[in-house]
Amino acid sequence: MSAAMHNVTANPRSEHGKGAARRLRNAGQVPAVAYGKGQAVTSLAVLPKDIITVLKSERGQNTVLQMKVGGGTDMLVMIKDYSYHPVTRALEHVDFVQVQLDKPVDVDVPLQANGKAVGVVNGGVLRQVYRTLPVRCLPDRIPLKLECDVTNLELGEAIHTKDIVVPEGVEIRLPAEQTLVAVVAPEKDRSAEEAAPGAAAAPGAPAAGAAAAPAAGAAAGDKKDAGKDAKKK
Repeated sequence: MSAAMHNVTANPRSEHGKGAARRLRNAGQVPAVAYGKGQAVTSLAVLPKDIITVLKSERGQNTVLQMKVGGGTDMLVMIKDYSYHPVTRALEHVDFVQVQLDKPVDVDVPLQANGKAVGVVNGGVLRQVYRTLPVRCLPDRIPLKLECDVTNLELGEAIHTKDIVVPEGVEIRLPAEQTLVAVVAPEKDRSAEEAAPGAAAAPGAPAAGAAAAPAAGAAAGDKKDAGKDAKKK
């Protein structure tokens, strides 16, 4: 068995619905389903501590599980999805996807940037666009992580998909020229730019536009008064 695999046990589940799920959780298990391409959905019950142990392991969801199903057919699965209670944060449900060792799977693998870039030493900022990379490979060849050396990156330079060395049989599902990590210039301090258009008004002083409007209104009023005086004369 590959080091990437882990044993887990499950029991078939015949009852469904919220009431059945609640009773199952009260009994110390959580409802789960297993499905796969061209395969029927199998309802299961699993121990939450077993699943949490897998999720907290080094490989997490990328762990291939050899599932022993009591009274049923054993299967090879991976954790596809899971949910927690919004308040208690207890595991509530798990989705497993059935896999085959001779059929590739699509997973996300962490990308680790190693070293301190020359461009960062000279004042730039290292920007990692992708923390994980989507890859395709056989289940027992899923890499623990992918790495790149950023030491020689100058300001304005980047590492692209084509620059990542991957194990045999592993394909990164991104364009070859996709930027993964780059050294960019730091964002400018905009405080000076915001003050540049004009000095701030003194506290309590009206804005220039606001002051101009009353002045214009007063001038118009003066003209009207002058016209009335002329008619009287």
